[in-house]
Amino acid sequence: MDADPFLTIVVPFLDEEGSIEELYARLTSVLSSVGQPYEILFVDDGSRDRGPDIVDALATHDPHVGVVHFRRNFGKAAALDAGFRRARGRIVFTMDADLQDDPTEIPNFLAKLSEGYDLVSGWKRKRHDPLGKTLPSRFFNFVVSATSGLKLNDFNCGFKAYRADTVRGLDLYGELHRYVPVLVHWRGFRVTEIPVLHHPRTTGASKYGIERMAKGFFDLLTVLLITRYRARPLHLFGGVGLAFAFAGFACLAYLSVIWFMGHNIGTRPLLLLGVLLVLVGVQLVSTGLLGEMISSTQVGQKAHYEVRSERLAESPDAPIVLPAERPRQPAMTA
Repeated sequence: MDADPFLTIVVPFLDEEGSIEELYARLTSVLSSVGQPYEILFVDDGSRDRGPDIVDALATHDPHVGVVHFRRNFGKAAALDAGFRRARGRIVFTMDADLQDDPTEIPNFLAKLSEGYDLVSGWKRKRHDPLGKTLPSRFFNFVVSATSGLKLNDFNCGFKAYRADTVRGLDLYGELHRYVPVLVHWRGFRVTEIPVLHHPRTTGASKYGIERMAKGFFDLLTVLLITRYRARPLHLFGGVGLAFAFAGFACLAYLSVIWFMGHNIGTRPLLLLGVLLVLVGVQLVSTGLLGEMISSTQVGQKAHYEVRSERLAESPDAPIVLPAERPRQPAMTA
């Protein structure tokens, strides 16, 4: 790894006014000990509390801090996408703003990256979350590992470190932030994970909901399409379509044989089933052919969010001022 890499810490947040200042203090303390140029980029995903004002104040006092404000809530994937597009570091970190991720793990991530990996994902081996989150998460991790071919214990952990090349060209939306390791893996980058400390939430409220599981399932199908079958959609749709068509032809062939034997087939449900299977098979094959035509044209995609305002770090190389050392303003006199 190059000497003195420039670090970018991307922190998406939504209604986390109770934890932002503490997270900033911890990050500043750890990054000052690392001794490398850095920037902290807060991405406000449409917060309705004092969080946006707090990060604006931090950016005013600290040139290492940058801020992006969305006009409304577009989701964590869009917030990460905005952060990745604006990150200027050669090493990019992502972490949540709820204080459950521990910034003291940053040197461990850097050490793992120095072994030649391109993405290091955190693994919350000992989670401090309710069963309503941990059990679905385990099932999710098992399914994603089985379908993607990438063996990780924790795809959901927001604490990750990337070489800058791995995040260039990503187009995140919906719930695709959960599958960044899969997307990166299929682009040929080396992915691994390390165990990280995980703290119980002490402020704010979890944004996790059961509806996110359904969205995550559909986005998993999207990920499979844009990774394993992106360049060959006909292999997916055509394979399924041929299976349906073959079953339909088998039904119709059987009915044709018994018709020649003198049996009436006009009222048999199997006749309708055979015709439907053939039609569905033809449609799926046609869909695969259309997908092949579309995939052959590389059309750039527009960002799936709209930024209200932003302020990038003024000088990542500025002298580090710890929060406790910041000079106080003199008291106003009457």
